[in-house]
Amino acid sequence: MKEVIRGILKNNELRSTHSRSEILGLFLDSKYALSNAEIEKEIAEEHDRVTVYRTLRTFLDKGIIHKVLDDSGTPRYALCNDECQNEEHNHEHIHFKCIECGLTTCLEEIKIPSISLPSGYKANEVNILMQGTCKDCQKK
Repeated sequence: MKEVIRGILKNNELRSTHSRSEILGLFLDSKYALSNAEIEKEIAEEHDRVTVYRTLRTFLDKGIIHKVLDDSGTPRYALCNDECQNEEHNHEHIHFKCIECGLTTCLEEIKIPSISLPSGYKANEVNILMQGTCKDCQKK
């Protein structure tokens, strides 16, 4: 995993620091979108809030992670796919929030259809949030 982390940072022209490596490792280990608070909780003893915030901002700007919006109003973040680049995110997929466990997942295989806007409108991003029960909670 250390090699994967180093590779991602190198490909995005970022120095490999302890905080960047640790936060990137959290994303690589998680199947779900993470909030700033969840990240801080995991690495609170080693890194302060400002470091976590700056690292997330850098990862967003470089196209390593993307923001996931859900009904809580709390921004969550998930790893980008290979199509993202600096400040240009291509996330034409839906997000799914489980009403049982509260976890939000990127469903990369379900694409958002193209939407034609009226003349004079320009979309910067499109977010679709679907809510229901995830496959893990349905097994309970």
